[in-house]
Amino acid sequence: MADDSNSGFGEGVLHTTRGASGKPEIRVKKHYEGHRERLRERFDEAGADALADYELLEMVLFRSVPRADTKGPAKELLNRFGSIGEVLGAPEHRLKEVPGIGEAAARDLKLIAAVTQRMLRNEVRGKQVLSSWTQVLDYCRAAMAYEDREQFRILFLDKKNALIKDELQQTGTVDHTPVYPREVVKRALELSASAIILVHNHPSGDPTPSRADVEMTKLIISTAEPLGITVHDHIIIGKKGHSSMKGMRLI
Repeated sequence: MADDSNSGFGEGVLHTTRGASGKPEIRVKKHYEGHRERLRERFDEAGADALADYELLEMVLFRSVPRADTKGPAKELLNRFGSIGEVLGAPEHRLKEVPGIGEAAARDLKLIAAVTQRMLRNEVRGKQVLSSWTQVLDYCRAAMAYEDREQFRILFLDKKNALIKDELQQTGTVDHTPVYPREVVKRALELSASAIILVHNHPSGDPTPSRADVEMTKLIISTAEPLGITVHDHIIIGKKGHSSMKGMRLI
């Protein structure tokens, strides 16, 4: 497909229309208007799979950037952050650093991220988490993989291992989150949870557990076990994937 941003027309194309008086009027049609129409037609006729990632982002930006070319900002978002997931996971202030992305566009991108997370969370709410592991991982990745600071999240489960509540407990720095085992267990008791799954992210992208991660997890297990609360797993989320301490036989 031709790149409209390199069109020889520059600012736009002259079109003759008729105004309210019926007299001919000349209007300059911006080059991006025809591009938007063609992009919408491709989406309607062939679906999302027919569009590149930057083209999907262009369409997202149509409403929040109504009178400017969105191809450049969409491509720059991907160049800067790497993928659609990383764009949606980026903090709002970093999105606004991209030329052409203002407050409205950044808010719309974060809104899509929030809707996606809510949809994925609803997929696991009320279900037996251990038998819906893929959906759990999808939700955790969407919620945490692209955060630029460590977050510590807990999934609280009932006796049937169905999700009671999902809570973000702590937000720390780029490589550390303070976790207090007594507070973790206290919250589980308040919710009458029989089991928990611990989740935190590594902003570096590498989900490999550190020695401190393992020691902290074992301390939570030893605090929770006498009170009848089982720690099923501790999942670490990174841009490059995830790791399971139980799967790695670290707990």
